[in-house]
Amino acid sequence: MGAEQQRDLIEGGGFVGIDAPKINTPGSAGHVWIERARTLPDRAGPQLRVLLCGLNPSLYAADVGVGFARPGNRFWPAALTSGLLTVDRDPRHALDADGIGMTDLVKRATARADELSRNEYVTGAARVARLCHLLEPRVLCVVGLTGWRIGVDKHAATGQQPESIGRTLVYVMPNPSGLNAHVTVDDLTEHFRIVGALADEA
Repeated sequence: MGAEQQRDLIEGGGFVGIDAPKINTPGSAGHVWIERARTLPDRAGPQLRVLLCGLNPSLYAADVGVGFARPGNRFWPAALTSGLLTVDRDPRHALDADGIGMTDLVKRATARADELSRNEYVTGAARVARLCHLLEPRVLCVVGLTGWRIGVDKHAATGQQPESIGRTLVYVMPNPSGLNAHVTVDDLTEHFRIVGALADEA
């Protein structure tokens, strides 16, 4: 496994690398030292219908272990109403039963997405692209237009994107946060319906 793949695996698993302790025992060479990060691990695997990709975990979501978990966030109500997901706030069920994985453009948890740098979005988008090449989900659904514009395409609009990532179609939708007041639950539900239909057709 190369260094980049190793970093992706560690970061996607919700860990960060740490400096190795000064241990010089037989068999310790080549060990990787990691610790749990305040983030969300990727919930992903092969044969996904959709890989949902948030901008980054909120501190609340990282602490409870579920993306979009805050009660005011419209992600789960919209995804459930659309039929894309079938159980509320259960990413394991989403993966196992619905074929829906979850990741984030940036793994670092923050109170607000505007605390993230452009470099974090660019680096994170590259990691997500590698994940798509590896797992080949039918659709990558980026939940947050602003982050996609910062990290990938500054002219992007919501909807299916003109370029795929390998075999994976890319769809970008608005952020479901309650702070995004000009987007309704019905709007979000329709985006999720379209994503489900794209996955079924792919």
